[in-house]
Amino acid sequence: MNKFVLGFFKILPKPILSKSLKTYINHQISKKANLTVTGMEHLTNQSGPYLFVCNHLSNSDGLILNKVLEKEDPTFIAGKKLNANAMTNLGFSFVKSIPISPSSADKEAIKKVISTVKEGNSIVIFPEGTRSRTAQMIAGKKGIVLFAKMTKATIVPMGIWGSEQFMPINDNMTKETFYPSDVHVRVGKPFTLPKAKENEGKKEWEDNSLNLIMTKIADLLPENYRGVYKN
Repeated sequence: MNKFVLGFFKILPKPILSKSLKTYINHQISKKANLTVTGMEHLTNQSGPYLFVCNHLSNSDGLILNKVLEKEDPTFIAGKKLNANAMTNLGFSFVKSIPISPSSADKEAIKKVISTVKEGNSIVIFPEGTRSRTAQMIAGKKGIVLFAKMTKATIVPMGIWGSEQFMPINDNMTKETFYPSDVHVRVGKPFTLPKAKENEGKKEWEDNSLNLIMTKIADLLPENYRGVYKN
């Protein structure tokens, strides 16, 4: 997003900002992202709330998934550092989010996630915790297992690719912008975590559960995007 556009949105009154920015972002997606979405039928046979889990390639992922999942009106789990960035903070004016401190027991954020789901609302989480700079999946973090266990919500795996070209990573996020590209989103079948097997300890169950979640995501992606979860 160039400085002129960014500056324009920053001076808009809050009541106008959200609607205007959403219109602008959706126009950019429609104009520059040749978006293909498959698997949405998996959401028609079962009611939410859901825990949507997806790989993470770009700051545009949340914007794209927010559009794809518009009927679900989900809340995104986002690292607190994104709120401090001028560009990504703008996105939160129309994308519902719960800020969380990564790699820590953020009790306040955990409580908000649980209460959001109990109120019947769906959540979107990127279990890797950060964008992959190689466009290949990196190891997931166990926070998603905790959320799944405590909310007991149905998990829906999603795979996204092409977004790393739609909005490439830049160390200076305010310079990230949109480029014409083919973007794919694939929705998988909903599932729940299995109960611990006999003689399966807590850590082993958590490790197996995390691997199950991440493998479900990887199975939706082209092989060259699966990274550490490639068979």
